[in-house]
Amino acid sequence: MNNKYICRVMALLSVAVLSSPMRAGTEVQPDSLPHYLELAARSNPQLQADLALYKASVEKLPQAGAYPDPELELGVFPKPMHTLMGKQVADLTLMQMFPWFGVRQAARAESEQMAKMAYEQFRERRDNIWYQVKAQWYELCGLGERYKAVQSHIDLLHQLEQLALGRFSAAGVQTAGSSSASPPRSVWQSASTSPASSTDMGGMPGMSGGMRGVSSAPMTSGANAMPQMSGSGAMSMSSGSMADVVRIQLERAELEHELLDLLSRRRAAEAKFNTLLNRSVESSVALADTLERRTLPDRAAGLLDSLLENNPMVAMLKSEARAYRAKARMDRLMSYPMIGLGLQYSMVAPYDKPILGNHGNGHDMLMPMIKVSLPIFRGKYKAQQRENKLYYQASQLKEAELHNQLRAEYLNLRLRLEESARKSDLYARQYALSQSLSRIVIQELVAGRQGLADVIAQERQLVDYRLKAIEAVVAYNTYVAALEKLLSISF
Repeated sequence: MNNKYICRVMALLSVAVLSSPMRAGTEVQPDSLPHYLELAARSNPQLQADLALYKASVEKLPQAGAYPDPELELGVFPKPMHTLMGKQVADLTLMQMFPWFGVRQAARAESEQMAKMAYEQFRERRDNIWYQVKAQWYELCGLGERYKAVQSHIDLLHQLEQLALGRFSAAGVQTAGSSSASPPRSVWQSASTSPASSTDMGGMPGMSGGMRGVSSAPMTSGANAMPQMSGSGAMSMSSGSMADVVRIQLERAELEHELLDLLSRRRAAEAKFNTLLNRSVESSVALADTLERRTLPDRAAGLLDSLLENNPMVAMLKSEARAYRAKARMDRLMSYPMIGLGLQYSMVAPYDKPILGNHGNGHDMLMPMIKVSLPIFRGKYKAQQRENKLYYQASQLKEAELHNQLRAEYLNLRLRLEESARKSDLYARQYALSQSLSRIVIQELVAGRQGLADVIAQERQLVDYRLKAIEAVVAYNTYVAALEKLLSISF
């Protein structure tokens, strides 16, 4: 195969593998995950180092199988040597050695396989970088979703705190005997119109209907029962309401601390993400508006067979085995003689008084030459053959071991994907049920059959389910990215 053609093909492959893993015709949006993948492929220092090594191995292709340089020898006689034809002044010898037939082809084949090994090593590095970028991206999206969910819950706790303060104030007024009316309706309206009840990202979408129910439901066991309570009973209601306020403040303080922790974790994750892109750690990272669980195509279930064909490490070991076979053939052919062809040119000066007359006096001489190497020491050549055979066997065994490891890793990833999918479905179902339960608890709070402590506990459970659902989606998407890395494809 023409070396220039091989170099052009390898150059085109290097450009192709640096492009984003998107299907043809798909437009890459700025600051999207495909955009960051392409940026990492073009900017990551380690990946660029492997690309440089691959290009260096491609440059070895023109060198492999080249003819040895011709040898030119020049000999000058300080004192001319007298011959019958004249005085020999100098000798000029040109010699070109030729290896045995097939040596150059075997050398080129070995070099091509070595270049393919470097290419597969580069692919492996690229897939690793892309996996890390995807994993960090999903982690950042998950942290953003967690932050929105916790912030939404804090907003709801603020509304509940205002509600508890209203109850506490109303209870204090009733204890003093100044009023027997219900707490101001504006407090219930404030709770029913909480910003958290309409949050899209998860904090508490199910709270909207519950809070509207609060504003319209009558209070049957709260203020209406207050006039019939004794002074000690009123004091108990007052202290209970104040305990609710403190309980809410404790819960909110814990969540505010969690917000700060999420911000710190996001800064660290952004720094690691930017490091993969080889840019400033302070650079901002644009994230998706929502975190969605990725979908696997139907063909993903039957990719075990193609795993052994697409994986870069398998391809690298195959190229390594082929390189050893080519080297064994080259070493075997090198054990045959090398042939050299050349010319010797002798410059002869004429005699003033020729010995044999003027015929041939001072004529230069041209002599064709042939040279043959004699590889008679066979021990080293036999050792080379044994060495190459053992290297080839080692490559075969390493490939077999890699096949076993890849099969086990593939099955493990499939099981983890199924487990993550089940968890994601479970937490989503629990979150939906918890939303319904929250509406019921709030309605019972309005009716006086539940206390604020029950509402706080239920809302805490609601946000916990939301956070677990986010973690399950992040884990699932990360396992999908790991499967893409293992198969060296993009779904």
